Amino acid sequence: MKNMKKVTILFILLISATTMLQAQTPLVTEIESSADKVWEQIRKMDNIDELSSFVSKVQWKGPKGIGGERVCTSADGNGYFKEKITGFDDKTRTYSYQVIEGVPAKNMNNMIKVVDLGFNKSMIVWTSNYEFVENPNMTKEQFDGFITSARVEMVENIIKLVK
Repeated sequence: MKNMKKVTILFILLISATTMLQAQTPLVTEIESSADKVWEQIRKMDNIDELSSFVSKVQWKGPKGIGGERVCTSADGNGYFKEKITGFDDKTRTYSYQVIEGVPAKNMNNMIKVVDLGFNKSMIVWTSNYEFVENPNMTKEQFDGFITSARVEMVENIIKLVK
């Protein structure tokens, strides 16, 4: 009977832990431009203020690459968020980062990948996984909406740059 209780408690904890991590639906966008041209824009890493109306400036701490940190100041200048670059690969056209400060989320991991579709076409796949942190300033739905609109806006602006 004790073993059954332990198994039940372990099962409940396991279910709770897996449902806490929120995964947004990947943003997948096909583009009428080569993967090399699209990757050239994404790999810059320090032009987010040109791609997003939510960011007014970007400052770097450390290397512009794996291990480097990017501090993005909000458009109104009153807030910021800090990101750490966790992966970068020109061969696979993949770029990963964690948001480590300034948002109501924990364990926020993001990955952007550019896929070559051939015939001067490519696809951006952008995934975000995080655990929302309850707070008085923003609901989970508002945060999800913010993340989605920010990603969509940046992809739309990348498309404008490569056309």
